[in-house]
Amino acid sequence: MKLHFSIAAAEELRERRGGRYVLYSVCLEGFLLGKVRYSQLRRWDAQSCLCPSALHSSSGFIRKIKERVTWSSVEASLLLRRLFGSTVPAFPPKFYLAMTKSMADERRSQLEQYLQNVTLDSNITNSDVFIGFFRKLQQVTSYKMGLSRELIGYFSLFFIQDHSDGALSVVKKVAEFELPYVSLQSMKELHCKLGIRKWYMDPSLDTLLMDCRASMNLLYIQAIQEIERNWIKPTEGEMQELEFLQKTANKRKFLELVREMQFYGYIRLDPCICDYPEVGCSADIYVGSNEINCCIKLPTNQTKEVSFKISRLRCWQVTLLGAEKDGEEETLELRFEYRDSDKWQWIIFYTKQAFLMSSCLKKIISEQMMKASKEAQEMEVKMPESTKNSKKPSIQQKQVVHSSFIPRRRFLVQPNKEDYVFEKIKEEDL
Repeated sequence: MKLHFSIAAAEELRERRGGRYVLYSVCLEGFLLGKVRYSQLRRWDAQSCLCPSALHSSSGFIRKIKERVTWSSVEASLLLRRLFGSTVPAFPPKFYLAMTKSMADERRSQLEQYLQNVTLDSNITNSDVFIGFFRKLQQVTSYKMGLSRELIGYFSLFFIQDHSDGALSVVKKVAEFELPYVSLQSMKELHCKLGIRKWYMDPSLDTLLMDCRASMNLLYIQAIQEIERNWIKPTEGEMQELEFLQKTANKRKFLELVREMQFYGYIRLDPCICDYPEVGCSADIYVGSNEINCCIKLPTNQTKEVSFKISRLRCWQVTLLGAEKDGEEETLELRFEYRDSDKWQWIIFYTKQAFLMSSCLKKIISEQMMKASKEAQEMEVKMPESTKNSKKPSIQQKQVVHSSFIPRRRFLVQPNKEDYVFEKIKEEDL
């Protein structure tokens, strides 16, 4: 699964001895991950790989934490050159002349491209060196709750925002190598909290978690919260039955009933603007159950419910549009190519949760592929030997691709073969 890095800003600062240096603000999915200097990135890129325990005990590591420089994806990925060799892309060259503004802009762009390229290889991003140490910081929470090791992968940490009107926003999923506390500090203005939620889009996977008390409790609490926040839409009769099951503390029956209700297992996004069926429409979006469900408000104040099926979606991309004016928050868009009435068209959503939406789409597709692969294996086992030899079952794979993250809107990038999401899907990714 690709990681969307960008360098949002580069500020020139003065050293104690009078010299000047540039500090780059590295962002992951639009949020500040840490601030680093070019020399630090270059040094980490060139040095040999250190194990997680060495990083943890290093006095340099402690010093950088105190300086609020985040040892996360940047540092981990840049210690991999000797381990992965030529797979790690070339590091931007050093300038030997006094740096002009144009040179500084060029370096920022080169470093940004380097961070994007270094995480294209799933072997790197899935390696213990890259995420091992930082994953432990998150797993502590799961262990404390009593989740078994086998079920930890079905849950994840999320940054969640509570609004004054009672609404709830899932801002983003915490990356496995991310330091939650440092990221929370960069989100102070959003007043975010750290929460644990299930991280799969297929409600039928609930059955795998029902025999563990800790995981069933998490599913139960999340379902109650989403009913209270109007994410799940029970009828009046269903609501009465749910209230009875809640009073009798029958969590299993409660979850079995709520699983059949509208929008259970979906992630709801904040209201946003879209260009379908015409420019300037507002939309409430639910992503789940192999669809993007939209309640669209037309300029005529009429509403229209639309379901974009994942099976008809060919590709998508996330673009950082930038701020229209200085001081304004930068805007994100997610656009996907969709087949409707035998023709392809681009559908655009302007939403701050574009990266979250992209992650949901990738999760849906990976689960579809895992399910199709499992069904094919079961079919092959059940088939007589003579039938197997004469004709092997084939799985039709939906060709869904997504393009790389575009930091600034300059041009439209057509996805290529390297962008296919059906690369190496492992069960632990669910």
